[in-house]
Order: sequence, then structure tokens, then C-alpha cells
Amino acid sequence: MDVSLANIILSPTSSMESRGQPRTELAFRIGLDTWTNISLTVTEVDVLLSQPEPRTRADFLKYSQEITLDPNTANTYLLLSEGNRKATLMSQQQSYSSHPDRFADYCQVLSRESLSRRCYWEVEWRGGGVNVAVTYKNISRAGSWDECVFGFNDKSLVLHCYKNCYEFWNNNVETPVSGPRSSRVGVYLDHRAGVLSFYSVSETMTLLHRVQTTFTQPLYAGLWLHYCENPSGIFCSTTAELCDLK
Repeated sequence: MDVSLANIILSPTSSMESRGQPRTELAFRIGLDTWTNISLTVTEVDVLLSQPEPRTRADFLKYSQEITLDPNTANTYLLLSEGNRKATLMSQQQSYSSHPDRFADYCQVLSRESLSRRCYWEVEWRGGGVNVAVTYKNISRAGSWDECVFGFNDKSLVLHCYKNCYEFWNNNVETPVSGPRSSRVGVYLDHRAGVLSFYSVSETMTLLHRVQTTFTQPLYAGLWLHYCENPSGIFCSTTAELCDLK
């Protein structure tokens, strides 16, 4: 409660009585106005916190966020295109400048935009497999597997998408995931509520895995692309694209 307001209500020397209004009536009116303001604020917060999760793709698309990939984080075997929304795994290194944010040892890339509210995005992929992740920005860019790779530390969560299966990883712990295979994966994040969900997207949306946790920093979308070979042992490219949902 504001100190000046408390003085008006509680001080026996208040000059309000001289204006012809009993102190008790004035205190009641001020208290009622104050309580109304507080109640409205609490109601707004409660409504915000209790908003239901989306159920249909149309509901999810209301929270769609445009996300682009940050060239300064891309491993040198990744080629970015389509306005930095698409990553392609190449057989030859690309000519990127040196940057401390670049993943040195693994074919990973982060989004340019941070994610700290309700948002939804989709990833379309082709090839050997792609890992669709969210991570804190301070994940290591070089070092051991446990330090750098999405899902193998406490800084990131990831859905591994392969042609024949899904896997969820966090802090080096695997959780098997079942669901229909699709080349498109939807990701729903409610940062404040600590909710992260992955969906198989085709003509319908099917929940693959849902996490309830607490996020302590802004998150970034991440992609990790896997090599593949054809039956003759020849390199085949893998691509992953952040879909334009607008």
C-alpha cells in the first residue's frame, strides 16, 4: 500500500474530516477503490496464467513467431539460405569468418531471436535426420559432447527426428517417443509457464512429447543436422528449414 494513502486513512490528524466526510466513510471509500484496483490486477494476472494451451493448428498459429538462423553460430559445414531460415549440411566447409559464437565441432546452429514468451514454430526437414532444440545461449560452442551437443547437458532440450523414430533428450537422458512420422515438426513454447511441446505436423497435429519445467533464461531455437549416405556410400545432403507461417 502507498505510504501517503496509509497516512490519509490512518492519521488522526487527517484534514479530510474538515471537508464534511466522516473518517470511517472516507477510509471505506478509499479502501474500496484500492481493493478494486488490486482485484482487477490480480484478475488480469490470473487470466494470463490460466490461458489454456492451444489445441488446433489454427490455435497454435496465433502464436507463430518468425525465427531466423544466426550465421555467427552456424557450424562451417552448414550453408544458410532462404533469408537464413534454411540450413543445409554440406560435404565441404563454408567460408565463414571466425566468431566466438560459432559451433566448432558439431553441425549445429542457433536462432538469432531469443524466445521468452508464448510462441510456436515449425521445422521442415529432409535427409538423414535433424535435432530440433531449444537451448540457453550460454551452451558451449567447443569442447566435449556433453558440453556442446543439444540434449546432452542441462542447458538444452531436443527432439531427435529420424526417418524411423523419434527420441527426446535432456541432460544426457533419453526418453523414447512414439508418434506418426512426418517431415514437419511443430514446437510450442510457453516460457513463463515452463511448457515445451513437440508435435508431428501433417494434415493433423499429434503431440509427440511435452515437458513441464522451469526456464530461468531466454531460450533460443536450435538445429542439429545429421549426415546421411545413399546405398552406394555417397554423401546425401540434409536440410532443415524454419517454416514461414505468416
